[in-house]
Amino acid sequence: MNPFFGSVFWLLVTLGVLVTFHEFGHYWVARRCGVKVLRFSVGFGRAVWRRIGRDGTEYQVAMIPLGGYVKMLDAREGEVDPALREVEFTSKSVWKRIAIVIAGPGFNLIFAVAALWLMFMLGRPDAAPVVTAAPGSMAAAAGIQPGDRLLRVDGAPVATMSDSMDEVATALLGREPLPLVVKGRDGAQRDVVLPLQQLPAGLSIDKYFDTLGLKLAPPPAIAATVMPGQPAAQAGMRSGDALLAVNGKPVSDFDAFATAVKDAAPQSPRLDVTVRRDGQVLHLPVVARWESLQGQPARWAVGIGAVPGESAMRRYGPVRALGAALQSTWDSTRQTFTMIGKMVSGQASTRNLSGVIGIAQVANQSAQMGLPWFLNFLALVSLSLAILNLLPIPVLDGGHLLYYLIELVKGSPVSERTQMIGQYIGLVLLFTLMGLAFYNDIHRTLLS
Repeated sequence: MNPFFGSVFWLLVTLGVLVTFHEFGHYWVARRCGVKVLRFSVGFGRAVWRRIGRDGTEYQVAMIPLGGYVKMLDAREGEVDPALREVEFTSKSVWKRIAIVIAGPGFNLIFAVAALWLMFMLGRPDAAPVVTAAPGSMAAAAGIQPGDRLLRVDGAPVATMSDSMDEVATALLGREPLPLVVKGRDGAQRDVVLPLQQLPAGLSIDKYFDTLGLKLAPPPAIAATVMPGQPAAQAGMRSGDALLAVNGKPVSDFDAFATAVKDAAPQSPRLDVTVRRDGQVLHLPVVARWESLQGQPARWAVGIGAVPGESAMRRYGPVRALGAALQSTWDSTRQTFTMIGKMVSGQASTRNLSGVIGIAQVANQSAQMGLPWFLNFLALVSLSLAILNLLPIPVLDGGHLLYYLIELVKGSPVSERTQMIGQYIGLVLLFTLMGLAFYNDIHRTLLS
C-alpha cells in the first residue's frame, strides 16, 4: 500500500477503535448510573446506519470515521421533561458524575493493558540490545564499543532493543548522566556513564539520538548468503566470505560494505571487492546492478545477504503476559508523565510533541511490522489518550473532573459563568497544543 494512503488508513483505524472505546466507557458507566443516553455514535457527521434500541438510545454509524461520541440527557443543553428528570445527567450525585467522566480514560487504560496482554501472548519480534557507537559520537567517547550488550539502563534491566531505547529516550529528555551496565564481546561486564548533561537544551529527541550515536550494532562484514545468478555469485563469491574492502576502501561491517557499494557504483559499476576465504585474500571483479529486489526501491546491489541479527522475542503464557502488560503500562505511564513534567518545567523541548501526522506515520510503520507491533502502538496511543484526557484542562474529561472535585470541596456546583470561562481557556490551550504538534509534524516531514 502507498505510504500516504497506508498512513491515512491506519490512522482512521487507530482513532476509530480507541476513541470509540473511550466513548463506550462513558456510555457503559452512564447507563449503570441511571443516566439516559440519547445517542451512541461511531463516527461523526451524517449517519449511514441507525437504529433505536429498546432503551430508547439511538445507535448509529456515521460517515466520518474519526472516533465517536455519546450524547446524554443533560439539562445544560436544553429543557428536560420533568418526567425524565431522574435520568438526567446533572441530577445525579457528584460521585456518579465523576464515575461517568473518568470512565472514558479508564476504558482507554483497560484497552492498553488488554492490547499489551495480547501482544505478549503472541510474542513481539525484537532485536537483542547489542549496540555500537557512531564514530566521534558521545556514546563512543563514553566507552561504548562495537558489540556491547546492554544489560541495564539507568538501573532497569533490559532484554530488547526497544526496551533499551525507551529508557534512553526518557533520560535524554532530562539531559542527566545516564548509567549503563554493558557486557563486551569478551564477556566482561563494565559500567559506562553517558554524559547527557552535555547535550544542548531545546533540541528534539531525534537530534539528541543523533548526537548520542548509540545504535543497534550492524551485522558483521560477512557474505552470509550469495544469491545465484547475481553479480557476487558470477564473480565467484561464496557464502561465508569475509568482506574486507571495496575498491581498496576497508569496510568494518555489512552496513559499511553496502554504503561503499552505493558510493562507488555510480562512478563505475565494476567493483574490486576484497574478501578473505580460508585464510586467503582474494580480489573479485563484481559488477553491481541498479535494480529493485523483493519489491524494495531500486538501488545498487551485488546480491548478497547479511548474517541475521540476534533476535529477542518476549512471548509469555496468559498469566505472565498479564504481569508483563501491567508492568509495561506502568513504565509507559511513568515515562509519559516524566516527559510532560520536563516539558512543563522547560527541561525538555516542546519540539518532541507529535500530532496527527506523526501518529499516522507511526501507525502505518507499526502495522507493516506485524500485529504484535501494531497492538503495542495501539496500547501506547490508548494510554496517551487516557493521560491527555485526565489533564485538568476544561473541555477535556480532566477539566470536568476538576469542576466536580471543587464541587465536593465547596458543597455546590461551579457556576455556569466560571465553567464557560474555563471552556474558552481550555479551547485555547487545546488548540495551541494541537497547533504546536501539527507544526512539529510538518517541520519533521520537510526536513526528512
